[in-house]
Amino acid sequence: MKNFSCKVKNITILILTGLSGSGKSTALAALEDAGFYCIDNMPVDLLPKFLEMPMEPDSEITGIALVMDLRERGFLAKYSAVFNELKQKGYPFEILFLEAEEEILLQRYSTTRRQHPLSPEKSLLDGIRTEKKQLDDLRSASDWIINTSKFNVHELKSKIFDIAQRSRELVPMRINVLSFGYKYGTPHDADLIMDVRFLANPYFIPELKELDGETQAIRDFVLNHDETRNFLKRYQDLLDYLIPLYEKEGKAYLTIALGCTGGRHRSVTIARTIYEHIRAMGKTVGLNHRDRIQPV
Repeated sequence: MKNFSCKVKNITILILTGLSGSGKSTALAALEDAGFYCIDNMPVDLLPKFLEMPMEPDSEITGIALVMDLRERGFLAKYSAVFNELKQKGYPFEILFLEAEEEILLQRYSTTRRQHPLSPEKSLLDGIRTEKKQLDDLRSASDWIINTSKFNVHELKSKIFDIAQRSRELVPMRINVLSFGYKYGTPHDADLIMDVRFLANPYFIPELKELDGETQAIRDFVLNHDETRNFLKRYQDLLDYLIPLYEKEGKAYLTIALGCTGGRHRSVTIARTIYEHIRAMGKTVGLNHRDRIQPV
């Protein structure tokens, strides 16, 4: 066991706070996708003890994000002393403060029908204004202030990823290339699906029928056609364009599915070729042939 505090002092610690309804849940989800260990509604008194907890030496934690706000009744009275103590101990944490305009917060609460933490004693508008006033000092002390009024979910997630990337290398998007057979149904978790049933089918060649797309004979048959070469060139060019855009958008996982009739010949060969192309780009990529081994 290694001491958690020793490792923590070498990675990013983000204190995520701000106005209720400003998008903290979305921001926390984005940080989790970026490889952060995330805790919502962490009591501020527990923070120093949490950072001293032991941790497995092979942990892949790349950052810590902790949401702290007025849901904890004693937060305002305690956070300043606790944060100062951590700074004195050398913990490199930053405060990320989210806010939004009053009318936007009112719209969001109207849509979600959630209760504002201060609204049991006040009207919703009064609760929003009181919270804003109470958090004014914390806002002034924050390292990052984001007004989320004009952000959609994807834009906010992208902004949070940009902040995470300033402090550490961003966890790469994980890509999975999947072959499948349409006769067994389309994969529900696929982001991009390409139908390759237009390619020449080795199933109708007697000596090839019982082989699968990972054998050299099937690969030679499928790949040595002009339409296959033309398709691969254009599809790989498309992926070269799309993958960086998905990474920029903050996508954690991307599944690229290639389908043929049975999922044993053409889709397997094409999936292998696409996998090798993406791996050559230096990306984190896996390969799975869902229907290569077919039921008797």
